[in-house]
Amino acid sequence: MSTYTETIGNKLNEILEKTYDAEKGYAKAAENTDHSLLKPYFKKRSKERYNFGHELKAEILKFGEEPEKGGSVTGTVHRAWMDTKALFSANDAESMLEESIRGEKAAVAEYEEALKDTALPLSTATLLNNQMKSIKSDLNTIKFLEDLS
Repeated sequence: MSTYTETIGNKLNEILEKTYDAEKGYAKAAENTDHSLLKPYFKKRSKERYNFGHELKAEILKFGEEPEKGGSVTGTVHRAWMDTKALFSANDAESMLEESIRGEKAAVAEYEEALKDTALPLSTATLLNNQMKSIKSDLNTIKFLEDLS
């Protein structure tokens, strides 16, 4: 595991773009709730994704590739949809947690797919594994919070 290719750079940039989306999505969720447990939880997850983004950018730059600079159009549309859903939902906390679970599962799947590449440099594989473990832990926390709401 030592070759850094353009393909790996592209995969990392896809993850980076979705990390930006998650950061903004969690910030939006924090804005949309007054729930005493969820507001700080969503803020913490937004900050975590901000940090993930910086780690990914540093890894991409380390191997001479150019990192993405923003989120995706799909992420922007999804956040607008979450705003609308929260506006009309009787239990916005539950719907936001369901969306968080869906997003975290998608993130784990994307990390797992990227980690299948046997050409990943050790530093990249380690970074992706560490971030994926954190996301999996977050997923368990979200499921717990969903049971409380």
